[in-house]
Amino acid sequence: GIILVAINPYKQLPIYGDAIIHAYSGQNMGDMDPHIFAVAEEAYKQMARNNKNQSIIVSGESGAGKTVSARYTMRYFATVSKSSSNAHVEDKVLASNPITEAVGNAKTTRNDNSSRFGKYTEISFDRSYQIIGANMRTYLLEKSRVVFQVENERNYHIFYQLCASAMQPEYKHLKLGRSQENNLL
Repeated sequence: GIILVAINPYKQLPIYGDAIIHAYSGQNMGDMDPHIFAVAEEAYKQMARNNKNQSIIVSGESGAGKTVSARYTMRYFATVSKSSSNAHVEDKVLASNPITEAVGNAKTTRNDNSSRFGKYTEISFDRSYQIIGANMRTYLLEKSRVVFQVENERNYHIFYQLCASAMQPEYKHLKLGRSQENNLL
């Protein structure tokens, strides 16, 4: 398959706008510079040409930009397929991110908001290759973090959020204290 190595520049670059999407749309792989849109175009074209499911695997270390790359891919599909929801489909698909990040992200020595879980996002297209829906599945990769953290790392964010809310009436029955009292640090 096709492999693209992308580097997170940790800043916005002007290479992901609608003009760039339209430049890659309909192009053959290799006709233009390597880009996440080139990979997305190839998958979209193969899906339409062969009427077969396609997969794009986005992998990398913490902070590598996996979520952002997936978002750009979804925006590409929404734009080139002329889906009615257009470029906001990625917002709808990723709307669950705050919840999954609270439950599945933690502070590590390399990243204050490191995903400790994996995501599988399935985008559904109709017969005219327009997006009609999406489904995101998450799976926890690091269960040991619940009971043990390496020095200078923290448990999952949700535990600290619950402890910070311990005095709220709806959480009093949980008998939570500060995170230091609950051995979360």
